[in-house]
Amino acid sequence: MPLDLSDTLVIGISATALFDLSEADAVFRAKLEEDRDTAIAEYRAFMLEREDEPLEDGTGMPLVKALLDLNRYKDEGDKSPLVEVVVMSRNSPETGIQVFNNIRSRELPVTRHAFTGGESVTEYLEAFDVDLFLTTSESDAQKVIDSKVCAAALVKDPPTEIEKIPEGQVRIAFDGDAVVFDDSSEFIYKSEGMDGFYNHEDSQQDVPMQEGPYATLLRKLARLQERLPFSIEYSPVRIAIVTARNAPAEMRVIKTLREWGVYVDEVFFLGGLEKSKILRAFKAHIFFDDQDTHLETTSKHIASAKVPYASNSPLRTLPLKSTEVKFVEENTEKES
Repeated sequence: MPLDLSDTLVIGISATALFDLSEADAVFRAKLEEDRDTAIAEYRAFMLEREDEPLEDGTGMPLVKALLDLNRYKDEGDKSPLVEVVVMSRNSPETGIQVFNNIRSRELPVTRHAFTGGESVTEYLEAFDVDLFLTTSESDAQKVIDSKVCAAALVKDPPTEIEKIPEGQVRIAFDGDAVVFDDSSEFIYKSEGMDGFYNHEDSQQDVPMQEGPYATLLRKLARLQERLPFSIEYSPVRIAIVTARNAPAEMRVIKTLREWGVYVDEVFFLGGLEKSKILRAFKAHIFFDDQDTHLETTSKHIASAKVPYASNSPLRTLPLKSTEVKFVEENTEKES
């Protein structure tokens, strides 16, 4: 009988999110402007020459290792693993040998792969029962978000100042609006301002928010917690929501999660405080947010990933609020 993964958390991750393949990508792109066939030939030669060389970690490696380590808690009588990881790549099987070799040399218990020889891997996510797809391709992340086949995110570059994460734990942090929840409240904030947002959320605190692109994933993580041999309070899987909301917009978040039957270990209502400081204290393996204004700072210390708005989201047509413009300008000045 086919393996049933309906109760398993399945992570699909591109080879470029698992390993640092930026040098090979640069070789391909440098020649792509001249001629595609030449670019492919140069890339193939580059990969074949280096297939026995080690690769540096990509942004998603620490998360993948921590999640796979949870399988040691699987009940002997349970046929389905707690966590499954599928490495997915546009490489051909031949040019992917370096990736295969590095998976083996690190003894990563990853046995499923999709190497598509130049074709998009997104068509195979449903076939592999993927719950979360991590990629370095903006177009692939957008396509998956639009299709709603699973949660997806565009990973940022690996952090340069990595926080030490407690051994034996998995720590995942999410933004709230437009990530865990739908984008309707975010739209109210951007279109009506802070006062309109607070009035709406406070008056609707007993009305659960609609599900966002990561709601199903959050439920799957909650199910993973249930399958582990720990009480929920002592689970090695810790989930946090880190949101710019604050009172009086906080109660709707808590009541929505209660309605969904989802246990979240920690919630931070920041009211404009910088998210990166909280995430460094929480020591997240990864943080998911929809706004670059937050990710620019968090990605320096914490593995971070952007959740794109759906192509038909009204948030795509709204201008930045003045506070967001100021944030972007200040960070641009710091980087220049």
